[in-house]
Amino acid sequence: MNYTVFMVIFLLLTQGCTQQKGQEIKIATNSWIGYAPLFYAKEKGYLKELNMKLITSVSLAEASNIYEMGQADIVTTTQHEYFALKTITHDIEPIVLLDRSYGGDMVLSNKSLKALKEAKKIYAYLEIDSINLEIVKDFIAFTNLDKSKIIFTNKDQDKIQSLSNDTSKTMLIITYAPYNIKLETKGFKEVASTKDEGSIVVIDALCAKKSLIKNQSKRLKALKKILDKSIKAIQSNPKETYLLVESYLQNISYAEYLDALEKIRWINKPEKNLLDVMKKLNYSTKDIIR
Repeated sequence: MNYTVFMVIFLLLTQGCTQQKGQEIKIATNSWIGYAPLFYAKEKGYLKELNMKLITSVSLAEASNIYEMGQADIVTTTQHEYFALKTITHDIEPIVLLDRSYGGDMVLSNKSLKALKEAKKIYAYLEIDSINLEIVKDFIAFTNLDKSKIIFTNKDQDKIQSLSNDTSKTMLIITYAPYNIKLETKGFKEVASTKDEGSIVVIDALCAKKSLIKNQSKRLKALKKILDKSIKAIQSNPKETYLLVESYLQNISYAEYLDALEKIRWINKPEKNLLDVMKKLNYSTKDIIR
């Protein structure tokens, strides 16, 4: 076989591989235990096989902004970010359900509930453009706190994690695993979480543009299989998965990783009752890959 013929065959083969993989699909996400299957899939090379790239950020809001600016094709969201993006673009739907918070989203404070009710001022720190806002609203309603005495400060979780415990102030922090770990070492204690009765439902999902759902259905179904496989690995061999994903989760310890996993429930294979709850929340289920 001469060189020219060899090069023609080589180019045809590589072009075929490129077409099979298709365009690079970018997924925007952030540090959250429920997104561990994505981190695991990246480290195992599964995403690369589908020509998918993971873009990590420090907050739910930042991941949404990356998607909104057109720098990502898929984004991880709670229902808060989903509804916010839908209002802006009107062109986004959930495609894969990942997890449901079961204590993974929480409210911390340096004071007791009694002290919170008696305080003249409460300094609350949260990601305002995220599910944090819904959680704090629910907490205020559930505990009958006076909203007028709360001073809200918008910070991403990296900055919130760095807050000092100023005992001269009554502080309220809305956060999620694994960011709570460092805060709890500073003396902040949990006063409520999504495990408590009366808390809102917090659902994490992968969402994508309708055009991507239509044009890349095979690859998205392949992604769903990869995520199912990754979740199964997390459940059956947590030690192996921990070693691969710890850097995405603030380098938490193995014990902290196991504790964080206890604070969520996997919903990649959703049951009818959960889908019914989603419908009541006006959360679209028609494009969810099961």
